[in-house]
Amino acid sequence: MDKLKRVLSGRDAEEPSGLAEVIDATSLSWGTRMKGFVACFAIGCLCSVLGSCLLWIPRKGLVLFAVFYTLGNISSIGSTMFLMGPVKQLKRMFEPTRLIATIVMLLCLILTLCSAFWWRKAGLALLFCILQFFAMAWYSISFIPYAR
Repeated sequence: MDKLKRVLSGRDAEEPSGLAEVIDATSLSWGTRMKGFVACFAIGCLCSVLGSCLLWIPRKGLVLFAVFYTLGNISSIGSTMFLMGPVKQLKRMFEPTRLIATIVMLLCLILTLCSAFWWRKAGLALLFCILQFFAMAWYSISFIPYAR
């Protein structure tokens, strides 16, 4: 468990340096990080399920689905920031091996919200939700070694 904590926090070395001690003193505890991760991930799952339930509401259901599904995905991505920290998460997202997957995923998130709010095209919002699903799957697979 200690090795997992070191890897996720970005410290693979056994010897804590002065900087590592400062970071440990000013950051969240491991228990707090886990609670934040679980809470944020649960909120993301709840938003996605709620969006699927709202899909069947006449006239506004498709737009509500797109918005809640997108918010659920954003919350789920944000939950991993509790484990790694925001800076390391952003660095890993934009590494050359997963740069295209990250850009496509973020573009699909933005286009889904644009089609729901500004363009007000329900069919386009549904299309972008489907693309968002595949982009999130591709992005998630990019974190598994040798999976691509």
